Amino acid sequence: MEFLVCISKSPDTTTKIGFTADGKSLDESGVQFIINPYDEWYALVRAIELVEKNGGSVTTVMVGEADCDPIIRKALAIGANKGIRVNAAPLDAAQVAGEIANVAKAGTYDAILCGKETIDHNSGVVPGMVAELLDLPLVTWVTSLEYDGDKPTMKRETVNGIETVTVDGPYVLSASKGMAEQRIPNMRGIMGARSKPLDVVEPCGSVAMTSVEAFALPPAKSGVKLVDADNPAELVRLLREEAKAI
Repeated sequence: MEFLVCISKSPDTTTKIGFTADGKSLDESGVQFIINPYDEWYALVRAIELVEKNGGSVTTVMVGEADCDPIIRKALAIGANKGIRVNAAPLDAAQVAGEIANVAKAGTYDAILCGKETIDHNSGVVPGMVAELLDLPLVTWVTSLEYDGDKPTMKRETVNGIETVTVDGPYVLSASKGMAEQRIPNMRGIMGARSKPLDVVEPCGSVAMTSVEAFALPPAKSGVKLVDADNPAELVRLLREEAKAI
């Protein structure tokens, strides 16, 4: 089995973020970046587990500039066999999906795995765009992926419960919580990642379909109001007059 796993970089969940003076982009100074957790913990790790069990290889693809190489090396340390970086700054979902689809067309992959969304933008649209550009079936919010020979069976969460899906031929999948568990790279993996191939390819020219007017932080939270336990009337007043406006 040949898996192509789409990864992206995201600010660490503990990072306090800010924006540039013009408000159009993230101020990256002092920000610690990680592999987007949905890409790493679920899509990447499950692909590696299946290859370890059944044979094959895992290739990661990422749209980004040279500062993304350490992110890709971590994916290789976890167990991916090869990394591909499209040498372009990610501008929006359409541009990223177009570049990923172009890389996928150049290879022969049994499945393209993505996280269900990134933790910074939370749009969750790249998997669907990639599937559309490649004319492949898309299975979203997958919590389980198993293979019987070369036939995949997936379970996904829906509003009506758990749905079981099978697919013939290549497909695109967006992975959700439950598909795998986080894997910490060991020293052998970290050392081995240095010699694994990381190919840098030039972009095919996919263009962004959106532009950013401005980012803004949400209003600061107000202080907590403590109500004496012997004064329930004040609590009721606060709930009626103030809590509904928050």
